[in-house]
Amino acid sequence: MMDKKQKKFLTVAPFECAWPNDLRFREAGRGCVAFDAFAHNDVTIVFREQVGSQHYHYKRDNCPHYTVIIGSHRNKRFKIEVDGKTVVDAAGVGLCCSSAFQSYWISIYDGLISIGKGRYPFQNLCFQWLDSNPNCSVQYVGLSSWDKHVGYRNVNVLPVTPNHLSLWKHVDYVEHDLGEDDLEQELEDQIANYESWGLGKFLENWELSDMFFVVGKEERVVPAHKLILAACGDFGLSSSVEEVVHLPDISYSVLHALLQYVYTGHAQILESDLRSLKSLSLQYKVMPLVKQCEEILEQLTSHEQLVESPKPVDISYPSWLQCSKTFPYGLPINRERLEQFLSTGEYSDLDIYVGVHDLVLQSHKVILGSWSVPFAKMFTNGMRESASSMVCLKDVPLEAFKIMLEFMYTGELNKEATGGINTLLLQLLLLADEFGVTLLHQECCKILLECLSEDSVCPILQVISSVPSCKLIEETCERIFSMHFDYCTTASIDFVMLDEASFSNILQHTDLTVTSEERVLNAILLWCLQARELYGWETVNELIVNSTPEMLFGERLKSLNGFLNLVRFPLLPLELLKKFEGSNLCQQIPTFDHLVKEAIRFLEFGVTGSKRSQKFQHRKSSFKELLYICDGDSNGVLYFAGTSYGKHQWVNPVLSKRVTITASSPISRCTDPKVLVSRNFQGTSLAGPQMEDGRNASWWMVDVGQDHQLMCNYYTLRQDGSRAFMRRWNFQGSLDGKSWTNLRIHENDQTICKPGQFASWPITGPNALLPFRFFRLLMTAPTTDDTNPWNCCICFLELYGYFR
Repeated sequence: MMDKKQKKFLTVAPFECAWPNDLRFREAGRGCVAFDAFAHNDVTIVFREQVGSQHYHYKRDNCPHYTVIIGSHRNKRFKIEVDGKTVVDAAGVGLCCSSAFQSYWISIYDGLISIGKGRYPFQNLCFQWLDSNPNCSVQYVGLSSWDKHVGYRNVNVLPVTPNHLSLWKHVDYVEHDLGEDDLEQELEDQIANYESWGLGKFLENWELSDMFFVVGKEERVVPAHKLILAACGDFGLSSSVEEVVHLPDISYSVLHALLQYVYTGHAQILESDLRSLKSLSLQYKVMPLVKQCEEILEQLTSHEQLVESPKPVDISYPSWLQCSKTFPYGLPINRERLEQFLSTGEYSDLDIYVGVHDLVLQSHKVILGSWSVPFAKMFTNGMRESASSMVCLKDVPLEAFKIMLEFMYTGELNKEATGGINTLLLQLLLLADEFGVTLLHQECCKILLECLSEDSVCPILQVISSVPSCKLIEETCERIFSMHFDYCTTASIDFVMLDEASFSNILQHTDLTVTSEERVLNAILLWCLQARELYGWETVNELIVNSTPEMLFGERLKSLNGFLNLVRFPLLPLELLKKFEGSNLCQQIPTFDHLVKEAIRFLEFGVTGSKRSQKFQHRKSSFKELLYICDGDSNGVLYFAGTSYGKHQWVNPVLSKRVTITASSPISRCTDPKVLVSRNFQGTSLAGPQMEDGRNASWWMVDVGQDHQLMCNYYTLRQDGSRAFMRRWNFQGSLDGKSWTNLRIHENDQTICKPGQFASWPITGPNALLPFRFFRLLMTAPTTDDTNPWNCCICFLELYGYFR
């Protein structure tokens, strides 16, 4: 039998399986479940295409599924079963179970099953197994047991994406050498930190109360809160005047049990008082408590026990009946009523003025104080707001605050704030941190971690770099930025707004990945200049002619001298270093001059004892350098794709589907995509015109593949056997094949003047630093052929640059 215990423990009996509603992969066949478990042996996790039954057992399951058993054979072995058949039966893989809670994670990614220990998924890997015939439909997670009870808690399902894999693999995990009692206490402390909010602290507390009971013959006064009572029953309370409820025939112990049940979800009462508690609960229509009193009374009667016994009885609200896992989780409070009271302002004792807006939000101090320590102190520590029914919050974004307020009443995050990374989500994160709404802060962090990309790290870093509670997100953003340094420093100029500490951490990150040290130098110069547009060191060299370093770099000049030492000048080409040596930068910036001359001496004469320094070690690079040598060479990207990226003999990449080429006109004998990447001359090869936006357009387009990108710095084409020479055209790049960026614009270009001629052009400027998947050669004017002026007549195309 399964039973949810206090503190959110889930106990699973032998030959049973729990299928919680929220344990489901977001993407079929891909997900990770992280959990704490205690068991003497046999922690069993089932992954299934559909939910199983409570009395399910994987040995009798005929539907496709995976089963992972930690601690099989009396805690000696580790097993994986596929559709009931054992495929892994291993000993000594570093996994074990005990009577103390231990943390585990299991991920499935297209049949790759990974298992590890620890609180952080994808960290401390213990075992991996790849299914040669993967089940990509498993989506539901079941928590099961083989021959003894197993306890589970802190069970979470996380997505498995490249972002998450890279994130969690680099989170530091320290295995603490603690005894069972210490480990248990540590886990309890962690749970307490996350659940320190709650209504329990307001039980029979005069703080924020707006009514009271006068109970028993002794007329004992017991404070309470109208909102809370109205949300769990029908107490007949007025929303406008202070309420006094007289209960002369009810003992204090009975009323205390009722209030304890309402505010904490748990109550203790003597058996002799059960009937009175049931009667009082029925009077106020607290129906869950009525039902539980009836069940306990029925059990006592059936066992012929004396109902007038002074023996205490524990009553707990059956919280597993709730869908919500946050507020009011574990309490007999109707969430719909709470939402209604928020929207109508009923029982409100607080008017909140947000920022400079005239809009007033009506709320309840007891709810805000339950979630937020700052609010609780504001209302109870003798501050002006303690006696006032009005609070003015300046410099608080209205929409974000409204969403935080809704979260406090529902425990759920508004969908408006969960649509990826946006300004509203970041504002909400900062508000949750400011007011100490821990669970909301966790939800915002979770969304950020799921949605992080190289496009979003800069704006996020600008917002959270000064927030201590966002350290994990900050470190993750810095790592993603470092891994995509070229893109993050060229796709936009936003990175110059980063603070010095964040930019310094990125420059010194062990995962910094760049195509050349020149990129690092350019990024440093742009950051120190607080530039508003992208350019390279040559532009800075010109700017400094009529200025001084102090005027040009301002307060960041000191940072420049420090950051220049992070550039690995000895790895730059000697020819470029010679250019630096004669530059204005060397003349006006002593640090730059010293580092350049030091690098030149090393390359020309060598040094001793310095090669172990980082400045002589190449960084990681996610791009392969495929640079132009001569017309028709075999060093380009399309030829490289034809060799299966350097693995096999060359095969036309269009035929091997490594590359896709399309034309503005349909495929025909004269419009053959595979001709453009073949190694043979074709006398007639053309892309005919089509009408686009009311104008003629002729083009050839190359798709280097979904998983590939190219920072193009050169391209080559070859004229077919005709004399239809192009004079005006654009060479373009795109990430999606829809929005195009001009990489080079040709106006009255006379280069091509013979049939069969090769011609090549460099791509210069900031756009040469941008990675693209699609490339297009687009004619913008007729050719020199009057017969068919809009035929784009080329029979060969090759691209060069940094390929990923």
